[in-house]
Amino acid sequence: MFVRSATFLFGLAAALTLAAGSVTAASTPAAHKCFFITEWYGWSSPSPTVLYLRVNSDIYRVDLSVGSDLLRSPGMHLISKLSDSSSICKPLDLDLEISDEMGAVREPLIAKTLTKLTPEEAAAIPPKYRP
Repeated sequence: MFVRSATFLFGLAAALTLAAGSVTAASTPAAHKCFFITEWYGWSSPSPTVLYLRVNSDIYRVDLSVGSDLLRSPGMHLISKLSDSSSICKPLDLDLEISDEMGAVREPLIAKTLTKLTPEEAAAIPPKYRP
């Protein structure tokens, strides 16, 4: 009887350990969705409501709640204002503005979604729109 109970408890402990491991593994990719503002190296815009950001070797897609035709104008700069943290994890962490070279024209941009693209999705972006 004791051997059977010990075997059951050992099996239960092993199952709980595996379950905890799978929860940890499932939560790990979420940590990789964040990036630091210093890892952002370029951007492009195929339309007034979409931005592509190059973050190290990855590409993120940002969908904007309100677009701007200025995104596709030559000589425009994308400005990201830093908040308390330099970590970007969710769309609202991107406090963005589009500005001309002189800073005379400035327009706020509000990010609605922030999606890290798979390598296949990134490769499907036409070359002229790759950041």
